[in-house]
Amino acid sequence: MMKRGKKFMMLAAAAAMTLAAAGCGSESKDGNGAASSAASSATGAASASAGSGEKVEILLGYYSDEKSDSKMKELIGQFTAAHPNISVKTQSAPYGQFYQKLDTQIAAGTAPDVWLSDGVYVMKYAERGAVRDLTDWIAKDLKADDYYGLAYNKDAEGRYWGVPQGIQVGVLFYNKDLFDKAGAAYPTDDWTWDDLKNAAAKLTVDAKGKTEGESGFDKNNVNQFGLTFFSITEGWFSVLKSYGGGVLDETGTKSIIDSEPNKKAFEWMVDGMNRGIITDPVDLKSFQSNTAVFPSGSAAMRIGLYARVLAANEAGLNYDVALLPKGPDGKRSAPVIANSWVVNAKSGDAKAQAAWEWVKYWATQDDVQKQWAELGEAIPVKKSIAESDVFLKGEQKPANRQAFLDSLIFAQTLDVNAVWEEWVGKFNENAQRAFLGDQSIDEALKSANADVQKVLNDFYKK
Repeated sequence: MMKRGKKFMMLAAAAAMTLAAAGCGSESKDGNGAASSAASSATGAASASAGSGEKVEILLGYYSDEKSDSKMKELIGQFTAAHPNISVKTQSAPYGQFYQKLDTQIAAGTAPDVWLSDGVYVMKYAERGAVRDLTDWIAKDLKADDYYGLAYNKDAEGRYWGVPQGIQVGVLFYNKDLFDKAGAAYPTDDWTWDDLKNAAAKLTVDAKGKTEGESGFDKNNVNQFGLTFFSITEGWFSVLKSYGGGVLDETGTKSIIDSEPNKKAFEWMVDGMNRGIITDPVDLKSFQSNTAVFPSGSAAMRIGLYARVLAANEAGLNYDVALLPKGPDGKRSAPVIANSWVVNAKSGDAKAQAAWEWVKYWATQDDVQKQWAELGEAIPVKKSIAESDVFLKGEQKPANRQAFLDSLIFAQTLDVNAVWEEWVGKFNENAQRAFLGDQSIDEALKSANADVQKVLNDFYKK
C-alpha cells in the first residue's frame, strides 16, 4: 500500500484531481512521519499564537455562499478579537471554484494554512501528505466524547487528520401534503425499503393523474415521483449498505462490488426506476438540478443530507424527516459526511499552531457552535449544542430533528479514500447503465468491480 506521507503531486494546470496527476512514489519512513513530528514539535513548543504574543498571520480557506460567507467572517472577527496576536486573511469561493483553486495551490505549495475540507476529501489530502496529523493536538485540547464526527477523520492507524466543522447525515425527507393527498401513512422507523417502495407507488402520479397501480398509468410521463434518487450520497450507497453490500473492503483498497447483496440492492433500485416510481438518470435531466426535484414538489420523498432542509424551507414545503429504511435483514445505514478543518502540512510551526487555535476555537466555543447552528447548514459538532433546543427546537422545519442525531448511530462514511472521486465516477458510469437498462445488473456490477479495482490498483500498488 502507498504510504500516507506521499507527496500531493499533480499537474500545475490541472483544475481537478485526477489519478494520473496523483501518481507518484511513496516517501521514506522519515517522510511518512513528518506531519506527526511537526505536530508534536509545535504542540511542545511555546505557542506563537496564544502564549508568546508574537504576531502571526494565517490564511484561512473555505467554500461558501453569500449567507455563510457573511457569518464566517463574523466568527473570524470574534476569533481575532479573542486572539489579538493572530491576524487572519481569508480565501473563499463557491464550492466548485474553491476546490479547483485549492488543488492547484496544494500542488504549488501555496495552499491556505487551514481550510475547510469536504469530508469526502480529508483522506485524499491525508494520504498525499498535504495536511498535518492532528492526533496530538486533539488529545491535548479536545475531549473526543464531546463531539460528533471526530472518528470519521481517523485512519486505520488511529491518526486524526481533521476536526469536524459540521456534520451531514442522510435521512428520509417526505412531503406531508403529498402523503395526505394520497391518503398514505407517513414513514415510520419500522419501514423497510419495500415499505418505502409500496408507498412510493401510491405517491407516483403521471400526467393524466393516474397512480402507478391504476390502469393506463404512463411510467414515461410522470409528474410526481414517489422517490427522487441520485448520487452516492443521496441514492444508492445507503441501499447497498443496508442490504449488506458496499463498494470497498475495510482496507479501502479492494472492491467488493460484485456481490450477491449488491445484486439484490440493485434489483430493488432498478425495479423502482423501471416502474417509474423512482427517478432515473433521464428523469433528472428535465429538472434544473438533481436537488430540485423534492423542493419543487415533484417528488414525495427523497434521501437527503441535513443541508437539504435549507431548500425545503425556502420552498415553503410542509415536510418532515424520518430514519432511512431498514434492509431485508434489519440492517440500517445512513450516509455521513463530516466537513472538517484541516491544517496545511507545509505551514511552519507558528502558522500551524495559530491555525490550530482557530480549529480549537470553532470546536470548543459554545457560542460559535450556536451561531453556526442557527445558520442551518449543518448539525453542530459539539454534542451539548446538537442535543440542545438550539438545534432540536429550531424555528424552522423539520420538526423531527432528532432523526438526524439518531441516524448517527448507524451512519457510515462513503468508503472514502485517496481516490474517492475517481472510483465513484467509475461506479456511477456502470450503475447508470443498469439503471437505464443498457446493461444487465450482473454485467454492470462485474464491470464496475473491474473498473473500480483498476483505480485502486493504479494508486495503491505503485
